[in-house]
Amino acid sequence: MKVGIIGLGFRLGYLGYIFNQIDPDFEIVGYTDPAPAGMPVLEEHGLTAGQSYATPEELIAGQEMDLLMIGSPNHMHLDHIRLGLEAGLKVFSEKPIVMSIEQSYALAELLNTHGHDRLLVGLVLRYSPLYKDLRKAQEDGRLGEVVSIEASEHIQPYHGAFFMRDWRRYSEYAGSFILEKCCHDLDLYNGVVGARPRFVASFGGRKSFTPANAPQNAGVNDLEVYHRKPSGWQGADKVFDSDGDIIDYQTAIVEYENGVSMTFHTNLNVPDEFRRFCVVGAKGMAEGDFVRGFLDVHRAHDNEKVIANKYQAPSATSHHYGADEQMAEDVFKHIKDGAPLPVSALDALEAGILALAMDEARLSRKVVDLAPVWQQYDAALHGGQAAALPLKSA
Repeated sequence: MKVGIIGLGFRLGYLGYIFNQIDPDFEIVGYTDPAPAGMPVLEEHGLTAGQSYATPEELIAGQEMDLLMIGSPNHMHLDHIRLGLEAGLKVFSEKPIVMSIEQSYALAELLNTHGHDRLLVGLVLRYSPLYKDLRKAQEDGRLGEVVSIEASEHIQPYHGAFFMRDWRRYSEYAGSFILEKCCHDLDLYNGVVGARPRFVASFGGRKSFTPANAPQNAGVNDLEVYHRKPSGWQGADKVFDSDGDIIDYQTAIVEYENGVSMTFHTNLNVPDEFRRFCVVGAKGMAEGDFVRGFLDVHRAHDNEKVIANKYQAPSATSHHYGADEQMAEDVFKHIKDGAPLPVSALDALEAGILALAMDEARLSRKVVDLAPVWQQYDAALHGGQAAALPLKSA
């Protein structure tokens, strides 16, 4: 499979290695990136990135490819996706695929024109064994009708410090933290609920990565942990006095159109990190943790544990609990044989809209009603005229 890359950052450098591990015929034929941070990962494994091009347009014109992969900063995604779709290519974009409500409408219009199946998305957790087993338990009726969900994504201080130092610290490039990092998780639970979010409330701010909490102020001299994860484009050394505008904790409450409610919590400074959920249904409950690697399912009427699964990544260097390897395998089958994928561009758009609503609710301190947004989104998706309406508070 021949691939072109727009934005050869750390993520697509890693995915280039994983895709090649799954299929040795995988070949990057060209890329465009003024500072390709992912190149060392490829070179470490004896891989090349093909010819370098000055612009995405030159890359697309200069190479025949089976897939165009986009790993550029989030604020460039829409333009790069548009280039690929208009060139008739199959496109894979890292998440989040867009970073505003207006861009969501614009991409919906593009998908109406070019087809939903032309855009693949890097919401990799849909491919994880744990999530597959959760959905299987749900399909087997072990949970019954879903009633409520409690979920979280917490990351260790070294990872939180990366966000404070990387280009992702600026919302103008990345969008909010909950959009950039947690759209994975929001997508998962949207899938479990099987309905769109309707009402959203949220609170959060920055309380950990502040000057008062800098370790040197407490007599701690070793700051290595806060620089363990390298930053790329627009990288900086400041952590506790970062000039970024992202927050470091957030909680949200969501009510879906079918009445299911969810609480979601994220924090960037959790030493013993976890990424867990509890899905409570009328007939049972499922509790799991992607980091700690377990899924337990209990039956409601007698409290019996009917599923007790443990999970381990395929290697110490594997990212996302083994989901990247499965995603690569499924993408190959999709490109070569048309096999279905477990997540779509529409799923990605809906998860992104939920994240954007969470931030609007946080900033306005009001409950956001997504009904008018879904109305405009559907109009764009199905060929109607989508006015660029803002999010509305209830």
